[in-house]
Amino acid sequence: MRMTDIPFGTTDWSAVDATEHPGETGMARWRTRQFGELRVRMVEYSAGYRADHWCEKGHILLCLAGALTTELADGRSVVLTPGMSYQAADGETPHRSVSSGGATLFIVD
Repeated sequence: MRMTDIPFGTTDWSAVDATEHPGETGMARWRTRQFGELRVRMVEYSAGYRADHWCEKGHILLCLAGALTTELADGRSVVLTPGMSYQAADGETPHRSVSSGGATLFIVD
């Protein structure tokens, strides 16, 4: 990926309006910035969150707070805690997010 035409800038994530995205259970609150084709998000998952779909989009994801379990369609799962990240390519590994106690993530896709 090549990032072009993005002027230097800063983001105060607390000033970015949040949108709510219900899961199968719980809620995800996204604060989103778009830079051309690049989407950058601060996402807060509520306690008891479980995604309502398998995602096939690629992401680079960093856990900032709480804990996130990522279930993979092949039966594996990984748990991210603060300071841990994962990266997945578009169309490679269907996955979905689950958080029993809530989590805050920084996501680039």
